[in-house]
Amino acid sequence: MSKFWSPFVKDLVPYVPGEQPKLSKLVKLNTNENPYGPSPRAIAAMQAELNDDLRLYPDPNGDRLKQAVAEYYGVQPAQVFVGNGSDEVLAHAFHGLFQHDAPLLFPDISYSFYPVYCGLYGIDHEQVALDEQFQIRVEDYARPNGGIIFPNPNAPTGCVLPLDAIERLLQGSPDSVVLVDEAYIDFGGETAISLVDKYPNLLVTQTLSKSRSLAGLRVGIAVGHPDLIEALERIKNSFNSYPLDRMAIAGAAAAFADRAYFEQTCQQVIASREAVVAGLQGLGFEVLPSAANFVFARHPGKDAATLAAGLREQGVIVRHFKQSRIAQFLRITIGAPEQNQALLEALQGL
Repeated sequence: MSKFWSPFVKDLVPYVPGEQPKLSKLVKLNTNENPYGPSPRAIAAMQAELNDDLRLYPDPNGDRLKQAVAEYYGVQPAQVFVGNGSDEVLAHAFHGLFQHDAPLLFPDISYSFYPVYCGLYGIDHEQVALDEQFQIRVEDYARPNGGIIFPNPNAPTGCVLPLDAIERLLQGSPDSVVLVDEAYIDFGGETAISLVDKYPNLLVTQTLSKSRSLAGLRVGIAVGHPDLIEALERIKNSFNSYPLDRMAIAGAAAAFADRAYFEQTCQQVIASREAVVAGLQGLGFEVLPSAANFVFARHPGKDAATLAAGLREQGVIVRHFKQSRIAQFLRITIGAPEQNQALLEALQGL
């Protein structure tokens, strides 16, 4: 603590990102990165930007990327917002759409950045308990609120909420924003972007970090009614008018254009996920149904923290959360087939 801090800083509880170890020869299954590289077309587009034009500022609006997203999802560019990773997009949404008298609602087991943003922006919030099967109960959100946010599929559980349930949730809170955080939607869910023209209170966020293998590029998007997008633009232009550089705009736009590569790598991850689930179940694990590029699993006879430590000793890193309801679960990223095999072999000896 320093006397130079603003008063609110000492009470902040920052988000803790997944470990990024510097050791080599690790099987790294802890941060949900895609085992397959970016689209070759995206790499070529970024390489083409490495020229003398880097002396110039990028397009502050990211129009090239907005157009690519709009064409991909069949919406208008005015319905698209782009930012420096979906975390920045979410931060602008918290700041611009969730600061109200009533509390913001989100699941008790969810993306741990949500309470961090509430602390940063002074947002009153309530965490709504998942049911015994770690599923969202739509009826629990049918109460006064200043907004609703949840990941779909949920993180870290991987469970997905179908579109008809999302519609019921939207219909139950027509006077507040419902934000569906779709970081993992491409691995087994159905995007709620198809509902944005029907529900002006719906905002959908996505990232290019997972299904499009661009975690190192930091690109996020939001799609919703133009009025919601305008709020995000106002926040962005009061914070950082140039959130995406030239390479990010070019690479992200090319990634959306390369549907074939995107669909191929998503299917590879999904196939590997099913193989990992079968392998874990064969070792006695209980695995929650996952529509993400990770699985959430526990062993009824073995302690999760002990398993995580034992895996680490064998060079395999997974994510263990200490939150009481999920302390016996491990979140395991789906890697390349050889990484998944190394995980299963390591678990056999624990």
